[in-house]
Amino acid sequence: MLAYALDWVNLLLRWAHVITAIAWIGSSFYFVWLDNTLTRPVDKALLDKGVGGELWAVHGGGFYNPQKYLGAPRQLPAHLHWFYWESYATWLTGFALFTALYLFNAATFLIDKTVHDWAPVVAVHTALAFLAGFWLVYDVICRTLGRGPKGDAIVGAVVAVVVVFASWLACQLFAGRAAFLLVGAMMATAMSANVFFWIIPGQRKVVAAMKAGQPVDPVHGLRGKQRSVHNTYFTLPVLFAMLSNHYGWVYSHAHNWLVLVLIMLAGALIRRFFVARHKTEVAGQRAPWGWAVAGVAVLLGVAVWLAPASAPSSAAASAVESPADLTAQAHTVVAQRCVLCHNAQVANKGVRLDTAAAIDAQAQAIHQQAVVLKAMPMNNATQITEDERALLGRWYRASTASR
Repeated sequence: MLAYALDWVNLLLRWAHVITAIAWIGSSFYFVWLDNTLTRPVDKALLDKGVGGELWAVHGGGFYNPQKYLGAPRQLPAHLHWFYWESYATWLTGFALFTALYLFNAATFLIDKTVHDWAPVVAVHTALAFLAGFWLVYDVICRTLGRGPKGDAIVGAVVAVVVVFASWLACQLFAGRAAFLLVGAMMATAMSANVFFWIIPGQRKVVAAMKAGQPVDPVHGLRGKQRSVHNTYFTLPVLFAMLSNHYGWVYSHAHNWLVLVLIMLAGALIRRFFVARHKTEVAGQRAPWGWAVAGVAVLLGVAVWLAPASAPSSAAASAVESPADLTAQAHTVVAQRCVLCHNAQVANKGVRLDTAAAIDAQAQAIHQQAVVLKAMPMNNATQITEDERALLGRWYRASTASR
């Protein structure tokens, strides 16, 4: 019953996390696009009011005219909308999901004894240290190295080095699936912390100064802009890290840390293309396709690198393996590698594989999880081999061919 209840917690938290993440990322992408596509108004009345950029858009049967003031309107409106709960709700639901699934089941999800054999309580505290530690290091880098004409470039380079090191370290300590998710979570924590500690407080100070008729310190705008730019480049790498747990062939690779770094790099390059494209589109210039090409090239390179060796043809395999032999061997593999977590007493996800009939009934799921995705056994706890995965693949193809 506890496992069933946790499955519901997992489902509802994941659902809420995706919904709030859509809201946060959607608003973030919209404002980046908006900032980069505003044009100087031609209406003198708008210019006199201090409007520095405007945009006309049509959506849902209506026309919209967003306007951005260079400073602030002469009279601040009574009601200002603050975009922050999208960020906070995304982090809170994500951390709750991470706690319920990974921290609460550290021995199963965080630890792979073939990677690093340690106590669950130590693994949990180390995972939490990754979240807090990355934010602290990142924040110090931004505050100490971000000054001067080349400050942004220096900060970007140093933060990239820290992310690469953290990715390598996570993959040396945690199960591959957990390591990928943890790297994404630490970057997402920094994104939300940027909003909580710097962007929103800075905006509040600016508004308070304006209402009091005092001069506004420009550092708040500069710092908020810096952190917002970092957040937009973190977004696609974080999304990949969060989705990677569905693709065992990615996080189970011998050099999984490098796979993670390269795919996150591809995401950042592609995001760079879209950000730069907004500006070139308004300026009537050629789109900066080089960024997109570079990102896609990295993805293609990783795809070629991870491509599995060619499997023997069905005809060649059937010449030496009869369907009956394949079935018997496949059942043996499942009994040795899968029944530990899928039996009458412990039926994870409601799946049992402790009888021949149950194995045959779950053939498609076994093929998907153990052969295609390589997500099962979890963290390869029962040490299934690549030859055994290939055997299960041949068994499944032979069983479907005979229907």
